[in-house]
Amino acid sequence: MAECEEQIQPISNEDPEMTAGYKAPAQKTVAELAELDADDEALVKYKATLLGSTPAEAAPADDPRRVIVEKMVLISPGRDDLVFDLTSLDTVKGEKHIIKEGISYKLKIVFKVHHEIVAGLKFHNVISRKGITCDKETHMVGSFPPKVEAHEFTTKEEDMPKGMVARGHYKVKSKFVDDDKKTHLAWEWQFDLKNEWAKVE
Repeated sequence: MAECEEQIQPISNEDPEMTAGYKAPAQKTVAELAELDADDEALVKYKATLLGSTPAEAAPADDPRRVIVEKMVLISPGRDDLVFDLTSLDTVKGEKHIIKEGISYKLKIVFKVHHEIVAGLKFHNVISRKGITCDKETHMVGSFPPKVEAHEFTTKEEDMPKGMVARGHYKVKSKFVDDDKKTHLAWEWQFDLKNEWAKVE
């Protein structure tokens, strides 16, 4: 995460950046992909491994969502994981957390895919301080088939900013989007960056 100072100019576009000239591939169902190149035995076996099987209970008929984001986890060496339950967005938005400046950390997203393959998932964050949007980051997550078990994605390790100027209150707007620019979940969370970890009363 970049350091956010009052003097930094606001970022006008908070959406994920798109690769110039990139066009999302046509959406295909699991059944359509399975039927492609049916005469190529090696490819059929590879696709079976990649796509797996999708039992009916993996995609409840009364839940049309293709992607269900369950939780976000902040992982930092030597500390208990900080878990955000994304099934309760109001709770996550209201939670207060104190994080130590300069720490190394990763963010892990746990999510399920239902019904059909989802292509080009991205995990996008917009960070603001004192009302100024001062940084944004987009993590390419990938494409995933539907299955009963949850998928996991963990970002590369980053460092929190440090120093007197960096300390303060931060707000983050996060979202999980795909190649079709469909937002599967958007949520807000906040934290105070201080010189030591502390328990919020």
